[in-house]
Amino acid sequence: MHIRLVLALGFIALFTQIVAADTKYVGSTLWTSDDPLHGGYSGLEVTADGRGFVAISDHGSIAKGRFERAETGVIKSVTSVQRHALKGADSDTIKKYERDAEGLAIAPNGQLFISFEGIHKIYRYPSDTSRAMKMDQHPAFEALQSNSSLEALAITDTGHILTVPERSGGETRPFPVYRFDGTHWDQPYSIPRSANYLPVGMDIGPDGKLYLLERWFRGIGFSSRVRRFDFGTSRLTNETTLLESSLGAHDNLEGLAVWHDGKDIRLTMISDDNFKAFQVTEFVEYRVTE
Repeated sequence: MHIRLVLALGFIALFTQIVAADTKYVGSTLWTSDDPLHGGYSGLEVTADGRGFVAISDHGSIAKGRFERAETGVIKSVTSVQRHALKGADSDTIKKYERDAEGLAIAPNGQLFISFEGIHKIYRYPSDTSRAMKMDQHPAFEALQSNSSLEALAITDTGHILTVPERSGGETRPFPVYRFDGTHWDQPYSIPRSANYLPVGMDIGPDGKLYLLERWFRGIGFSSRVRRFDFGTSRLTNETTLLESSLGAHDNLEGLAVWHDGKDIRLTMISDDNFKAFQVTEFVEYRVTE
C-alpha cells in the first residue's frame, strides 16, 4: 500500500472529517502514469457531463482526458489522456521560472485562461495548443508574494475573470478577489480568512455561486476546505463551509471543478503531488445536495 494511504488511514482513525449536512463524500481515484509530464496538477476543469477534464501542471504542461465512471457515478479510471507543454506568449516554450501554472478557467467558446504564480500574470489561450495571448494585469499583481500569488481562477457567466492570490499579506487581512471585465480590472470582493487555510482553487458552480478550495499544510499532511459564497451587489454573502477534511484524508488538493451531475452539485478536485514519491495524484469527489 502507498505510504501516503497508510498515513491517511491512521489520521482518519484519529480525526473526524467535517462536512456540512448536505455534503457527501463520493470517492477518490488514484491517477498514475509514467509520462514525465504527469504530476504537479494545480488547476482543473470538468465538462458539463462529468466525463471529460482538462488539468494544468505547475511544471507548465496541460493534460486532457476522460473519466470512466461506474453506474453510481464514481470515477473508476482515467483514459484517453493527452499531454503537452504549454506555449509562451513569444515562444513555443516557456522558461523554467515562468512555468508555474496554477489557476485554470475555460470560457464557453473554448478559450483558456491560465494564471502563472511565478510571474504573477494571467494569459489567455485561444486553444490549448496555441501560444499565450498577453492580457492587461491588475497593478497589485506586481507586489504579490513570491510563490504565493495567483493560485485560484474562475470565469463568471458574464465572462468576467476572477482571481485570488494564495496569501493576502496579513494573517487577519481578507483575501482580495480581483475581477477583469475584458477591459478593466477592479477588486470588488474580498474573502475572510479563518484558521490557517489558504486559497488554491476556485470555480463558479452551475448555480452561479462562488466555490473556493483552500489548503492547510499541517507539517505532516494536508487538510482541505471548500467554502461557497453568493454574489451580492458589493460583497460576497451567505458564506457556507461545505467541506473541511481531516488531516491526511486527502493529498494536496489544489484544483477544483464544480458541475451538475443531473441530481446534485458535484465537486471534483485534483491533488498536486509536487513530483514527490511520497505523494500521489488523485481525483476526489463530493456531492452537495441542492
